[in-house]
Amino acid sequence: LTKPEWYLTQVLMWIGNHAKFLDDKIQPILEKAGSSVNAGLEFSRGLVMLILEKLAADIPCLLYDDALFCHLVDEVLLFERELYSVHGYLSSFPSCMHILSEESCFQRWLTVEKKFALQKMDSMLSSEAAWVSQYKDITDVDEMKVPDCAETFMTLLLVITDRYKNLPTASRKLQFLGLQKELVDDFRIRLTQVMKEETRASLGFRYCAILNAVNYIATVLADWADNV
Repeated sequence: LTKPEWYLTQVLMWIGNHAKFLDDKIQPILEKAGSSVNAGLEFSRGLVMLILEKLAADIPCLLYDDALFCHLVDEVLLFERELYSVHGYLSSFPSCMHILSEESCFQRWLTVEKKFALQKMDSMLSSEAAWVSQYKDITDVDEMKVPDCAETFMTLLLVITDRYKNLPTASRKLQFLGLQKELVDDFRIRLTQVMKEETRASLGFRYCAILNAVNYIATVLADWADNV
């Protein structure tokens, strides 16, 4: 249970190692018989079905172990990315995301995602560099003077989007979007709390950094508005 990458990597190796044989030897036979079947894709589909069976058996055993469950989700997402980008797997075929979308598993994924996002927000705001721009010494890069915490927060949202974008249904994606909206509101509240501590020095370094953070986040969210 601690090493899902073992069988996920094994399947990717099998798909890669058999690709030439299937294309050179098996595909011509299928074409000669007038079949429209793609040998490589069918081979991949068969192996993915084995993985779905394995996941369905494993997930109930690690559902309430945060570390193991997170590791499984991370490895599955890496597997899916390679399966589609390197091996040309079709989105219409069965995929691991269907297993992760099942109710008990999906709700657990959302819960764990939120837990780790909040922990990340705690650490980014308590960091000594929270209100300092990473690019403060490079004028042409740093027009918005974005503090480190705001940039890290938007990267966090982007990573979450990247993790859920291949979910098979819009309703599941919307639940993740709901989580992102919660996180934005939580970050807004945290900024407000810090700002209240700084009201006596409204031209001070940290107060200005908060305004720059808000401006940056609003600008990026507006840019993302076109992303369905």
